Formats: sequence, C-alpha cells, structure tokens
Amino acid sequence: MGQPHFIVFANEKGGTGKSTTAVHTAVALAASGHRVGALDLDQRQRTMTRYLDNRATSIKRLDVALPQPTFKVLEQQDDAGLAAAIDRLSANADVIVIDTPGRDDPVARAAILRADTLVTPMNDSFVDLDLIGQVDPDSFKVTKPSFYAELIWNSRTQRARDTGKSVDWVVLRNRLQHIDSHNLRRVGAALDELARRVGFRVIPGLGERVIYRELFPKGLTLLDLAQLGEVGLGHIAARQELREMVAGLAVPTLAEARQEAVAAVA
Repeated sequence: MGQPHFIVFANEKGGTGKSTTAVHTAVALAASGHRVGALDLDQRQRTMTRYLDNRATSIKRLDVALPQPTFKVLEQQDDAGLAAAIDRLSANADVIVIDTPGRDDPVARAAILRADTLVTPMNDSFVDLDLIGQVDPDSFKVTKPSFYAELIWNSRTQRARDTGKSVDWVVLRNRLQHIDSHNLRRVGAALDELARRVGFRVIPGLGERVIYRELFPKGLTLLDLAQLGEVGLGHIAARQELREMVAGLAVPTLAEARQEAVAAVA
C-alpha cells in the first residue's frame, strides 16, 4: 500500500562513513520491525552489498536470526535499471535505503530525486564542509553555499514541482571526536549557519571508533552485541550513538507509514 519511505545516503566525497552508516541504518530499521530494502548504486565497490553479504554468511554460520534487509546492487546503471530495481524492492518494503557512490553521476542524481530523507554524512572538518559551503579563512564564517548545496537545492525544487513532496535533508556529523576542540565548535557553528541558509538539519552520526572497522568482515552491527563476544562500555556507548542517530532521522513509524499509505490510496 503506497510507496516506501526512501532514505538516500549521498555525498560526493569518499571516506565519510557513508556506506557504514547506511548499513547500520538499514539494519536498525529492520530490527525495529520495518520491512527494509537496501539498494547499492556503486556497482564497482559494492561496500553496502559486501557488508550485507558478510552478514548473510554470519547468519548462516552462527545459525541465528538477525534482522536483515533485502538487498541488491544496481547492475543496470541507467534510469530504467534504477526504476526496475526500486520496483522489485518496493514490493516487500516499507523503507528503502539507497547508498550512492562517492561521486556525481546521473544515476545518483536520479536517486536523490526520489529521497524522502536525504542523508549527507560528513567528517568533522572544513575539508568536508567545503562540499556544501565555503568559509572565510580568518573568521570561519560562511561566505556562500558550494556546488553540492546548489545541486541538492535544485533537486529538492524539482521533486517538489514534480510530486508536491518535500525532502528532509539531514547532514550527519560522522566520526566526531569525543573531546571538545576549537575545530569542533567552528565546524558546528558554520554548519548551523549553513543550515539556516540552505535548509537542512544537522544531527550527530557515528563517532570515531575502531569497532566500526572490525564489524565489516562479519557483517555485524552494534545492535548485534550478543554475537560480538566480549563487550565493553565503548560498545554500549556506540550502540546508543547508533540508536540516537536513527531516531534523529525521524523515519515514519510503521503506524505512521500505514496511515500515509491509506491516505494515499483514499
């Protein structure tokens, strides 16, 4: 009934934790009861696909029932291929999580046009901030939005014109250090200023923790503590970060999604 809620993870810079965050979000939503489809647009690197493949292997090897999205990689890299892949996933999904490649290409732009929630992960640095806004080198005040902010603005405008729907653009501050610093405050202030000018929300993402790199080979997430062996306070804190991040995305609950679907049919 109705269309799934589309969450699109997009950033043209690499190394922002985009695919890791997308996988953790997809698994967390599946754990909450959503039927989740995951679509990997990066036909070459396939980070999301490899992660979920590893997860499927662990589920079989450990003989445990873990929340697992339905997933596929986009083989046909054009609008028709994207539409067909989404149609297949939509048949059994309340939410579809799309991981775009770390570059600008036509298929990524087409995916962004479908976003109900658009997530742009970024590291806590002015190098990453430059993607969406330029700052004065002395005052660190924002001077103007950058090309990517303009791209998203145009995409949101087109979506509103074509569908009448708005896009919730979320900038996710990933790999935050756990100590205060001048850089942390300056980047935060610049993001807040840009958010007012461009129209996005800023929420905290996943912190800088080694555990995220160690989870990939087994395809596990921080919600799978029972399968991680020895668990410390750092794991508990990281799991709480994940839960707060997913809550911050404000994805409609199952009840809300069903109400929207009924309204759309009516």
